Amino acid sequence: MTLSIPADGHYVLANVAVPISVMGDAASGALDLVDITIADAKIAAIGPAGSASLPQRLDLRGDIVMPAFADLHTHLDKGHIWPRKQNPDGTWIGALMAVLEDREANWAATDVERRMDFSLRCAYAHGTAAIRTHLDMAPPQHEITWDVFAAMRERWAGRIELQAAGLMGPDTILDDAALRAIATTAKAAGGILGGSTAVHLENPTIMRKLVAMAGELGLDIDLHTDESPDPKANALECLADAVIESGFTGSVVAGHCCSLAVQDTETTKRVIDKVARAGIAVVSLPMCNMYLQDRDNADGVRTPRWRGVTLVNELKAAGVRVAIASDNTRDPFYAYGDLDGFEVLREGARILHFDHPQSDAFAWVRVVSSDPAAVAGFAYGAEISPGEVADLVVMKGRNWTELMSRPQADRTVIRAGKAVDTTLPDYRELDDLMGPK
Repeated sequence: MTLSIPADGHYVLANVAVPISVMGDAASGALDLVDITIADAKIAAIGPAGSASLPQRLDLRGDIVMPAFADLHTHLDKGHIWPRKQNPDGTWIGALMAVLEDREANWAATDVERRMDFSLRCAYAHGTAAIRTHLDMAPPQHEITWDVFAAMRERWAGRIELQAAGLMGPDTILDDAALRAIATTAKAAGGILGGSTAVHLENPTIMRKLVAMAGELGLDIDLHTDESPDPKANALECLADAVIESGFTGSVVAGHCCSLAVQDTETTKRVIDKVARAGIAVVSLPMCNMYLQDRDNADGVRTPRWRGVTLVNELKAAGVRVAIASDNTRDPFYAYGDLDGFEVLREGARILHFDHPQSDAFAWVRVVSSDPAAVAGFAYGAEISPGEVADLVVMKGRNWTELMSRPQADRTVIRAGKAVDTTLPDYRELDDLMGPK
């Protein structure tokens, strides 16, 4: 049962446990028991438990409060097409071809807009305040989706802050005219330069061209790199080389980086060092990559041999900024998901093993909140401190194991100091887009 938040927005969340990592000490894995005074949509004060004096006082008896989530890597344009276009074999190439077919057949502006809006309503109900999405740029989709995204960004302003990166393949990046056309479109739309490559003979050239274009136009970069089980994939290293050699000063994010986990120790140490020197942030997509990677049905029934994710713990230990995010939602790349930042944290702990020692675990709350917000440069900072807008999520758990053992379906989402409706939209709303049952 969710909390009954006073309608006037003036109250105290008393006796709440807040991760110190989102209250100013990013390295701390501890909780602090505090009173949070909320007034005029903002956090007016934070003091020791029992110190606040407002008459409207909600005693949470040690339940955990976190900042609203920031989701750094999603695909709002692909979301919820699974009912009409499934992945035939669960593989990455199966997903790629299924999306290609669905995009060419169905992605008119109305279709993309309705699915995007549905996804954003899910994210908002779960407690997300900021999202970056990748948008497929294969012609003629680039002439449709940016306009839809711009409309959604305006519609959702004040509820979810939105950014977008134009997603293109390696052959497009190697085509000077096509690269420039997509980059200038992204710049005009206030977007980010995106792309995807893994095993490719021209990766050094691909990355040099892309970084040079971003530098020329003043664009940030957010790429899908090495989303592959092949240890020969070298896109991440080539990206780091291009950034270091060019002196590029914009923000650079590398997503997936799966092959790093199957490379030898010498290679991983070299690449991680370069990534740190280049100032590249890495976002892991634990749920989607575990679902998609190392799925090979050629020989019949087979259990995967690895989890599909990158070396998040090693990257963080080397000083690389890391985040985890939702990625795809009910499409051929991932049949599940609901843009729930807490689900990403909960499953990420299991998949990526950042849950021990548990005395340090709450430092990792930042990977779905403060750290991706900083990497993206969102106006929303996902910090809990006096003066910040009161965008909070109240959980029914007092410690790490209570928090992570349940899906927190009864969480309370507070935006600008007031509780929001956490009722999720009904999938039936999209039935008419999915074709015959």
